[in-house]
Amino acid sequence: MKTTNNGRRSLLKKLAASATGVFGLGFLAKAGEGLSTPEKQVGNVTKDQEIPLFSGHTKHGNLVFVAGKGAHFDGDVAAHTKHVLDELEKELKSAGSSLEKVLKVNVYLADLADYDKMNAAYRGRFGNKPPVRTTVATYGGVPGDSLVEMDCIAYV
Repeated sequence: MKTTNNGRRSLLKKLAASATGVFGLGFLAKAGEGLSTPEKQVGNVTKDQEIPLFSGHTKHGNLVFVAGKGAHFDGDVAAHTKHVLDELEKELKSAGSSLEKVLKVNVYLADLADYDKMNAAYRGRFGNKPPVRTTVATYGGVPGDSLVEMDCIAYV
């Protein structure tokens, strides 16, 4: 008896379906129901010579990934941190989210000596349940001469 690939797949699916019922693994079958790859949505695309360079944010499913925001003006790290957080907030709102829905923040400092001053300006901006955070000092500085840059991941 010759079996085609489609015949084997069909037989395997039937066996797996009966095994999940017999062994009480129906939750595995249900877990995969309705799952598909969500469409990626982008916002605020930055272009370089008519070729998209990067997006201000990307949505994938119910997650929002916000590109790094910096402060490109003269000022101290407190002013730069406030500006960067304001820019993150604007980007999150345009994506249908908010600072209160941020899960993860990456902070890049031009100088680790600014850590305490950055924290003072950062504190309280994400509500009473702040996100997880990674803070690093960059070698060679932050692009655009910003004293601080931040990116984040949130949900909608």
